[in-house]
Amino acid sequence: MSAPHLPQIRRYQDWLRDQRQRHFENYDALWRWSVTELDAFWQSIWDYFELQSPTAHSAVLADRHMPGARWFPGAQFNYAHQVLRHVEAAHAAGQPALLSHNEKSLDQGPARELSWPELRRQVASLALHLQAQGVQPGDRVAAYLPNVPETVVAFLAVVSIGGVWSLCAPDMGSHAVLDRFRQIEPKVLIACDGVSYGGRDIDRSAVVAEIRAALPSVRHVVVHACLGTSDLIAHDALLTWATSRNDAQTAAFEPLWLPFDHPLWIVYSSGTTGLPKPIVHGHGGTVLVALALKTLHNDIGCSYEANSLGERFHWYSSTGWVMWNVQVSGLLGGTTCCLFDGSPGGGQAQPDWRTLWRFGASTGVSFFGAGAAFYANCLKAGLDLSSCGDLSRVRALGSTGSPLAPEVQAWGTAQFQRLFGRDIWWCNISGGTDFAGAFIGGHRELAQVPGEMQCRLLGCAVQAWNEQGQPVIDEVGELVCTQPIPSMPLYFWGDRGNSRYLSSYFDMYPGVWRHGDWLKITATGGCIIYGRSDATINRHGLRMGTSELYSAVEALPEVLDTLVVDLEYLGRESYMPLFVVLRPGLALDEALKARINQAIRTALSPRFVPNDIFQVAEVPRTLSGKKQELPIKKLLLGQPIDKVVNRDAMANPGCLDWYLDFARKCYK
Repeated sequence: MSAPHLPQIRRYQDWLRDQRQRHFENYDALWRWSVTELDAFWQSIWDYFELQSPTAHSAVLADRHMPGARWFPGAQFNYAHQVLRHVEAAHAAGQPALLSHNEKSLDQGPARELSWPELRRQVASLALHLQAQGVQPGDRVAAYLPNVPETVVAFLAVVSIGGVWSLCAPDMGSHAVLDRFRQIEPKVLIACDGVSYGGRDIDRSAVVAEIRAALPSVRHVVVHACLGTSDLIAHDALLTWATSRNDAQTAAFEPLWLPFDHPLWIVYSSGTTGLPKPIVHGHGGTVLVALALKTLHNDIGCSYEANSLGERFHWYSSTGWVMWNVQVSGLLGGTTCCLFDGSPGGGQAQPDWRTLWRFGASTGVSFFGAGAAFYANCLKAGLDLSSCGDLSRVRALGSTGSPLAPEVQAWGTAQFQRLFGRDIWWCNISGGTDFAGAFIGGHRELAQVPGEMQCRLLGCAVQAWNEQGQPVIDEVGELVCTQPIPSMPLYFWGDRGNSRYLSSYFDMYPGVWRHGDWLKITATGGCIIYGRSDATINRHGLRMGTSELYSAVEALPEVLDTLVVDLEYLGRESYMPLFVVLRPGLALDEALKARINQAIRTALSPRFVPNDIFQVAEVPRTLSGKKQELPIKKLLLGQPIDKVVNRDAMANPGCLDWYLDFARKCYK
């Protein structure tokens, strides 16, 4: 194998030179080739990673329309097959598949370890159990599980037999979960009885019972007993039992070969109106994009040298965030994945921001990823990494979820320079649940500029467009992608005529993907994300539609109307105020604020509790009655009122004076 210090993207370029006789003088030339010669580039990714299919594909990109691009027709694929092909080599090198800790176990000994052969056995056991319950290719399996190895096993088992996986985090309330799972009519539910978070055991048995009762399509329930209260939930099997089989059938089990675009999972991304969008991604396209991101841009490889720790990949995430999917994708290349379940601030009364770092030190993490908000909290707390254990193996810090402020990046860099006398590489990425990948990210060999991401990713024809739909450099514009990539959604579940799919990404620029972020591409190729260009809430990397929050709050009898905006902007702390209109004669007191916050916690998640709540006389609305979220957001971000709203198109323009005064106070 090549020397471990040689960046993965350099190895790929050397392979292109030797195997394809293609030489590129710099990254910009390589990127431009990757987004103009799509067939040649994505075929090179297939070949470089030695992907397998029992049948040949007739083309790379048979139809490049967006949406509707058809990739690798004729090929057969399975995500689980790509994972399990690494079992023998990784195990022979003594490297585990999964290492895991939670808040309680972190101080109680070594991490829990799941070997590659044991991963394979448990996957086979559960897959055979699900087949025995009648799960067929295309059937949906819904999961309500935390970030633990059992969830990874369940995912691989479901997709290995062609089932379609869909996951919600157990900190989500029944209302939010049912808004998602009702749409997809799952045949099986796999759920936990509770979770431990922030030092507390949280019983979810009543929530699971409510979810089960509201899903008549479910024929089989498997319970993962995290808290030992599983006897309170009506179920057909315990997960420990369903994964315990070890016989000739499990030994002979192989994942099914499926069409390249067979549905893999359904993930959810919320807009400003309506139910969450149930986004369907395919097996083959998801794997291609994940390997290119993880290996070439995140520089995560694997080494099967005997007695080597190998690559150990950690990206802190809840199971309600697409970064869980990114974390699991480490297995696609044979990499050891390190999972932490619980609060990144530990289980103390006061947050202990050493917790995740101590986990990274105890498991020998080499790539340490988390949301930008986590690093910002470490800076604010004055955290000294020398108190967190041996972090000498960490060679990369990953960040996403929101823009990473320059001073936060400078803090981390200074910490590693002081401790180890070397720079640390920040791999800052930006992408989305929508296509289970990243548009912008890192490059091990490019210069680092605090506050910037290093480059547009290979295969991603990303541009910043001005209001005239023209690409601009060194100006802020709409982030668009002008060419298809393999992991773009196949469709939205139940979306007749692709109407929601089209309106979500292609309404502004037909045939061009509009992502909903403000982007500036610098003259040197760096990229800066300035937050959302629409009114969607993005709290700590978790995206939620405003309509879901309104539904929860406006169910309270005291509340007549609401407006929420998420003020996420580069270099400033994220701030989300909630404005409420109350019934006549009522005043917003601390008791009502507490009830509003509790309604949000229960229906959605504690992550979406607002920073502040304000009583207002009216919510600004258009003549057609639509809440004017985006104009108010722009106003509160400092844009002139005459540039963001047309008073003549408003039903109640007089209410704007209050928001204008509020905006002035924000910028004092």
